[in-house]
Amino acid sequence: MLQRIQTVYLLIAALLSAGFVFIFKLWNDLSGNPVYIEDVMSALGLTLLSALISLVTIFLFRNRKLQFVLGRINILLNLILLGLFVYWSLTISGETSVSEKGIGMLTPVFSIVFLVLANKAIKKDEDLVKSVDRLR
Repeated sequence: MLQRIQTVYLLIAALLSAGFVFIFKLWNDLSGNPVYIEDVMSALGLTLLSALISLVTIFLFRNRKLQFVLGRINILLNLILLGLFVYWSLTISGETSVSEKGIGMLTPVFSIVFLVLANKAIKKDEDLVKSVDRLR
């Protein structure tokens, strides 16, 4: 059952969490050098954990309830990561010397969107299975 739409959504969320944060910068430091997520170890751990949870969730297709719960946990993890990014963007010196924030801070937002779509599809599958079980 790996051909379901939630598998695609979860794979996109995993790619966003694991791949794109290394491509897009978070911000520029005072000397103008770009800062990527591997420079910030706490955020790196959270993004890799989010990607791992997304990949594990793909292969739990036989247990839709656990899949749904892991999706919710992953959404919470990405919200925490987004909160860290917002905090860091507000504490970085803003318009005085560095005014360029990177698009890498928005990857948790896109990941959350795909995780919500995956949870919606998982819920739809669960409801379909329950309705078929009632007919038996």
